[in-house]
Amino acid sequence: MVDALADKRTATRFRILAEIADRQPAVSQGEIADAVGVTTQAVSEYIRELTEDGLVEKEGRSRYRVTKEGVDWLLRTANDVRRYADHVTGDVLGNVHEDAAIATAAIEQGDTVSLVMRDGLLHATPGGDAAATGVATTDADEGEDVGVTGFEGIIDLQPGSVTVFQIPPVRSGGSHAVDTADLASACADADLVVAAGVEAVVSLRKSDVEPSVVFAAGDVAADAAGRGLSVTVAATADAVGRVTDPLRDAGVSYEVTDLA
Repeated sequence: MVDALADKRTATRFRILAEIADRQPAVSQGEIADAVGVTTQAVSEYIRELTEDGLVEKEGRSRYRVTKEGVDWLLRTANDVRRYADHVTGDVLGNVHEDAAIATAAIEQGDTVSLVMRDGLLHATPGGDAAATGVATTDADEGEDVGVTGFEGIIDLQPGSVTVFQIPPVRSGGSHAVDTADLASACADADLVVAAGVEAVVSLRKSDVEPSVVFAAGDVAADAAGRGLSVTVAATADAVGRVTDPLRDAGVSYEVTDLA
């Protein structure tokens, strides 16, 4: 279990620090107490400890700010909580909810189906021979969407990876500075190609590659890699951080290569 959920005191510490960040610099301990569900005296004690630990700094009476260290701790802990929540909803509760899959053949309601991830999408096949199975909740012909519940086992899925190719900004030559043959070769084996930035889009098109996505490239790449796809991202140098941040937050394996 993540540290923030390991015990009540750590969880309360996390919530109070988040409330301070939301309300700063004028912080009402009474409002925080109401929001978190503890006494005002307890909030005062927590704030004192957070200040001593360097996560909060006091600017005056009832005026506090979360320090850089406090922000970093909040972000790390929030990411841990989010990953734990994803695990609970995806792995723990997966057997009690209904999901949709693509039928690979005709399926009738009540059939046991084998489940596999293919091209980033869940597919259901009549029969229970796979490592993961479920029960169809609807009828479906081949190629149609079918409802599935009663999940058992673990879907065999190897996490994908992401390669980010850094494209020079226009002030440094933009697409004119890119070896389009190298870029085309880099995209040839990718399951998905996305772009971030105008220079990246143009460079791909000069390489006879049309990107599938030109917005929110980092989020899309992270989601696709989490579904087992190999992703190539062409990103203008100025946009690389906006791509790698979501990848890092999602724990996705990636590498950055300079094409200039």
